[in-house]
Amino acid sequence: MQRRQGRVNAGLLLLLYQISQVGLQNIPAVTLGVLALNIFLFLNPVRPLHEVCISVHEGFYRRNWQRLLFSPLHHADDWHLYYNMVSMLWKGMMLEKKLKSVWFAYIIAVFSVLIGVVYMVLEFTLATILDDPSYEMSCAVGFSGVLFALKVLNNHYNPGRVSNVLGLPISSKYACWVELVAIHLISPGTSFAGHLAGILVGLMYTMGPLKKIMKACAGGISSFTDPARPRDYYSGNLFSLFCIPFTEYYGSPGYQPRTPRSYDDYTGGLTEEEQLERAVLNSLNERDFGGATYNNERRPYGFWFPPQQHSEEEMRRQRLRRFERR
Repeated sequence: MQRRQGRVNAGLLLLLYQISQVGLQNIPAVTLGVLALNIFLFLNPVRPLHEVCISVHEGFYRRNWQRLLFSPLHHADDWHLYYNMVSMLWKGMMLEKKLKSVWFAYIIAVFSVLIGVVYMVLEFTLATILDDPSYEMSCAVGFSGVLFALKVLNNHYNPGRVSNVLGLPISSKYACWVELVAIHLISPGTSFAGHLAGILVGLMYTMGPLKKIMKACAGGISSFTDPARPRDYYSGNLFSLFCIPFTEYYGSPGYQPRTPRSYDDYTGGLTEEEQLERAVLNSLNERDFGGATYNNERRPYGFWFPPQQHSEEEMRRQRLRRFERR
């Protein structure tokens, strides 16, 4: 462990102030855990930055895969930490409540590793196309790649909003792309490829196969359900979807196949338009006859066929019953 020493970290103090203003009780568990972990590793880094940053040379050629885990959780200085964690605070509060804590933690873990992989692919591609090996040596740290991915998710789940980028109103659909260029122009030292990797991973989740792959990998854990969609009766996991019905229907003693019930038992064989028309007619008839029954029989709701003709004596008795109720 190497504790940072030597000066007052104004960015860290401001971050702690922002968190206190929000209130620990108002910050969801996973978001608060990510903030605490990043702050702890800023004060007590696992290794020096040059030993945790991710690059093609270190991650791919030298097989230092542990850097995929360490690089997102370390920051260059206190202001780097401040801007990333304030962004994480607000994005986490919005997304964790919608996606639920378990799934949100799963997303953070997968995105942190996958963005490092995509970053190395982008840098390797640039080095190959431009014939410049310096891209393979470019080393990146920080949580900003994950934040760009979370921004894509936030815009996906909250469409139609307008973001303010450098004082300009930008549709949330394009805000992450504008921010990608704006940040690189304002702070040339930031990792363009790292931020772009975050956007691409976010798009892989919202528009590509990543979400389905994650759900398939987590299918055996009942708490890993799809939180953004209404749950079905068998939405727990793959076991409950396939194994339980198989055991119930084919593994139970004395099982007898059941004939599917016909919907004609409920609809009388009528179409939807005919059902609606018949229900309206019956409602009008019940209003006219005071809801009376004939021959002491209970009428099926919505599909009762009224008698076509009545004798004068019976019509007189019906009128008398109606006035007696009043």
